[in-house]
Amino acid sequence: MPQNKKILELQKKKEGILQGGGEQAIAKQVAMGKMTARERILTLLDEDSFHEYDLFVEHDARDFGMDTKVLAGDGVIIGTGNIYGSPVAIFAQDFTVAGGSLGLMHARKITKIMDYALTMRIPLIGINDSGGARIQEGVNSLAGYGEIFFRNTIASGVIPQISVILGPCAGGAVYSPALTDFVFVVENISKMFITGPEVIKTVLGEDISMEELGGARVHSEISGNAHFFSTSETECFDQIKKLITFIPWNNKRKALRFEPKLPKPEYRINEIVPENPANPYDVRNVIRALVDDSDFFEVMELFAQNIVIGFGRLNGDTIGFVANQPLYLAGVLDCDSSDKAARFVRFCDAFNIPIVTLEDLPGYLPGADQEHAGVIRHGAKLLYAFSEATVPKINVILRKAYGGGYIAMNSRHLRADFVFAWPGAEIAVMGPEGAANIIFRKEIMEAADPDKMRQQKIKEYKDKFSNPYVAAAKGYIDSVIEPEETRRFLLHAIEVSINKVVNRPDKKHGIPPF
Repeated sequence: MPQNKKILELQKKKEGILQGGGEQAIAKQVAMGKMTARERILTLLDEDSFHEYDLFVEHDARDFGMDTKVLAGDGVIIGTGNIYGSPVAIFAQDFTVAGGSLGLMHARKITKIMDYALTMRIPLIGINDSGGARIQEGVNSLAGYGEIFFRNTIASGVIPQISVILGPCAGGAVYSPALTDFVFVVENISKMFITGPEVIKTVLGEDISMEELGGARVHSEISGNAHFFSTSETECFDQIKKLITFIPWNNKRKALRFEPKLPKPEYRINEIVPENPANPYDVRNVIRALVDDSDFFEVMELFAQNIVIGFGRLNGDTIGFVANQPLYLAGVLDCDSSDKAARFVRFCDAFNIPIVTLEDLPGYLPGADQEHAGVIRHGAKLLYAFSEATVPKINVILRKAYGGGYIAMNSRHLRADFVFAWPGAEIAVMGPEGAANIIFRKEIMEAADPDKMRQQKIKEYKDKFSNPYVAAAKGYIDSVIEPEETRRFLLHAIEVSINKVVNRPDKKHGIPPF
């Protein structure tokens, strides 16, 4: 029958395109330890949920021999599917087809699925594996990148955007991931850089490998361009799936609620924080002692480790946590940790995720290096983010809260809704040693025994400020609570502030200290 012939024709066309760049190119991709673009999509999404679009799109380039080349799907796969039943839009560049290079039709496929995602208000996942702009198409390739960047910007704060770097991502291509909310990288597979090793050698005479220049660890530990690091593509996809469970589909919704669970009994909150304020501890264990099932999903774990950010649940609801980490640099704020926390706060605020801060820091990191690196500007980003955020904001002062750090970490003065403090909290302009040296300088210098006098004055200052009651007396702290009461107070604070409404002055947008 004619209809059967048409179906056979369709099946034959699809079969050819589904081969991508052909057996040899696929074998080369596998030899590099990489899945094919189609395998990646099918592995990430729920079984039988992927629906592909624009399978038959072809490039229309004619210069430099392109008129004789057939590029399956023009080197990119787009479609929609589900992750744990939740809908997502997705594209994956196919390195087996012309190295995944981006031409005009390739870009139009990506922008089409981006438009779908924004219109349908569902998360967008982009899998990047490309040699960059298709040189044979000239300015059309550059135009394609510009169209993608514009859409990344317009969709920002409306739908979650996730970038997965599973191969090279160089030149202008890197700006799209940088504009998205979360970037995932895999060791020995992901490569991101503006200019490659060959250009650097030519211009600067420096020898550097692709891995050293822009590998997964570089962007996870040093540059801060990546949010999640893994050692395999499978592990990476598991991370993406977990992230999707914590975030909402769009900015008009809230994250899906899960069955509430108690924290695991091995995390005893009374035993985590040492009595001696000079002793470090892992603040992540405090978070695990508070959240449902002690399940804390950390973001940017390897970068700026003096601050911890990530997602957990309280009574089944997603919460964004920001916590100083005394294990690293005593938990101080610096350029990188301020950037890290500020961006996370803005994501949570954009997507209706309440924020809980756990505070324990001696202030901002001092030194010429930090001052010259712009710690004033970077530090102001955190102040701006907390001040701007209108979601429920709860702060718990665990131990030290000194100077500008006290203000920056979601203080009452930046409009935290609730501020709680543990009995051992210390809230002051600076630490007791420095404060005593300034306040009692003359008395110490004139004393018969300056060292003894200094110790007496340090004790005097500690007696005054090594407790939360001075701040509580001013109304800057709502409740001084026992550590074991923390979860109960947080649960109630979230419950009563869930319908919070904030009115702000009408404006086009603020001007953050970028």
